[in-house]
Amino acid sequence: MTTRLTTLAALTALTLGCAAPAAVATSPAGTVVKVSTAKQLQAALAAAAPGQTIQLADGTYSGSFTATTPGTAAARITLTGSPKAVLTTPTGGGYGLHLDGASHWTVHGLTVTGAQKGIMADAADYVVLDGVTVHHTTMEGVHFRNSSAHGTLRDSHIHDTGLNRDGLGEGVYVGTANTLTDHSDYVQITGNTFGPGIGAENVDLKEGTRGGVVSGNTFDGDGLTGRNYDDSWVDVKGNGYTVENNTGRRTTDDGYQTHSVQPGWGCGTVFRGNRSDLTGATGPDRYAIDVTNYSASCPVTIGAGNTVTGGRGLVNPGVPVGAR
Repeated sequence: MTTRLTTLAALTALTLGCAAPAAVATSPAGTVVKVSTAKQLQAALAAAAPGQTIQLADGTYSGSFTATTPGTAAARITLTGSPKAVLTTPTGGGYGLHLDGASHWTVHGLTVTGAQKGIMADAADYVVLDGVTVHHTTMEGVHFRNSSAHGTLRDSHIHDTGLNRDGLGEGVYVGTANTLTDHSDYVQITGNTFGPGIGAENVDLKEGTRGGVVSGNTFDGDGLTGRNYDDSWVDVKGNGYTVENNTGRRTTDDGYQTHSVQPGWGCGTVFRGNRSDLTGATGPDRYAIDVTNYSASCPVTIGAGNTVTGGRGLVNPGVPVGAR
């Protein structure tokens, strides 16, 4: 009798879907997938589904790591690990982590190193990079590209990029140079530590992008080379950015710059509450904020809350300083 009841209970549970481990394994939404090897990570990225969390054990993961499946606004996909979970490439080339069309992903806590480029978001909206560490790349640390809009880089540490020291190692790069078709708009860069050893601008905001925020970051320009025009912490070539409450030190020339490399771009930036230390700068300008394209048709707002130590002044002559 006991055996018969046990059998009936098991059949009932299976019918109701209550006791089927295989069903859980084939329905990954909301589940946690734990990985501890590079092969397992590659498989988990390939099989990722909305709502899933991929959790990395501490250790070194050497290989090519690409995510192509998007999450959704209601069911993001999360890749998480401690700073001791380290993604690298065996050759030192390629991308440490490539989010290729992988919108609505959160990458949390882990470290990326030893690649040509650290974390790349391509055509991936609403990507959040939270508390990550990216270092020792030959080119940029983080790149939002191919119209990756509404991205976020926050509370992270980017250092020792552009190891070739050719001026091509930005800490974070938004958009694409020499085109207006890359609409990586509304990117938020907040609360990060940049440097030491950033081999180009800490932040480069390209023409064709707009509406982003650079706030509460700490910039260190000790890796600036002056090659490829890298001579400031932040270079704004897009439109309508807000740059506020940042702290910067060590630069070859300026703290922040705006440029119009395309007509009608490099306009509308608001600078407020930034603290700049230009001590030791030797470039020709040496302004905390160097607005190279100010005009009535290309306005820039310089709030009175910005401060500067050293250099030649807060902003280049002819640019008004307001109370905003």
